[in-house]
Amino acid sequence: MLERRTNQLGRLATAGVPRITLGGLRLAVLDIEQTANFMIEAVFPERRVGRPLYLTSANGEVLARCSTEPMTNRLFHAADLINADGQPLVTVSWFKSPTPLPERVATTDLFHAVARKAAAAGLTFYMLGADEAENAAAVANVKKMYPDLRIVGHCHGYLRGEALRAKVDEINQLAPDYLWVALGVPYEQAFVDEFTPRLSRVGVIKTAGGLFNFLSGRRARAPRWMQRIGLEWVWRIWLEPRRLFWRYLTTNPRALYLLLHRSRPSDRTPRG
Repeated sequence: MLERRTNQLGRLATAGVPRITLGGLRLAVLDIEQTANFMIEAVFPERRVGRPLYLTSANGEVLARCSTEPMTNRLFHAADLINADGQPLVTVSWFKSPTPLPERVATTDLFHAVARKAAAAGLTFYMLGADEAENAAAVANVKKMYPDLRIVGHCHGYLRGEALRAKVDEINQLAPDYLWVALGVPYEQAFVDEFTPRLSRVGVIKTAGGLFNFLSGRRARAPRWMQRIGLEWVWRIWLEPRRLFWRYLTTNPRALYLLLHRSRPSDRTPRG
């Protein structure tokens, strides 16, 4: 009964957000600034719902995996809000909907927008994920960029079993307004699914994929012109051909099919 009630409250908390269905997932029709503002407002005491709001992001690979992996599909459909972190999704939305996606909400860009606003409002971050060295480098760089931002803790993403459960309880005691979880798909979504009941004092959990790779300086973003025309995936293949070539070769065609055949013009129904 309590889980049902908190899920209902989560749906109410996001009920005013317009959405469209693209490739089988309901995506928020918000730009980066609007998403950041939503995240800031969501942690005010009067907006808390008894559990952290769960925000995640989708791109072509996610659409493809959700269509073939039932567990991944369930984890994404459980999200309170899904942003489009893929320019092809934005482009297709302009042909599929009278209320298209205004822009790509890349998690790396969103992080900086939220960090600026959180620093000004005195809100707090916790950063979980990547290996120990990369996590530490990411946190150090963020502190340099936003000296007024309160980072109440951070940890690498390789804990398991009792050590992980103890860390989750520690995070809950620290009560960050925002918990950024960078474990990769679908592990970060599975983390949210498993540990949300133990994180009642957290305001928002945002899954973050490879965010810490960029914050640490280990990996460079694609040039802006490539991002704007939806070719950041080409840049990523050029940087990591062995890891990514086959992945994109298999997921991109499926994602395109899904975008063309499993999209709806609008969806304002507050179903969370």
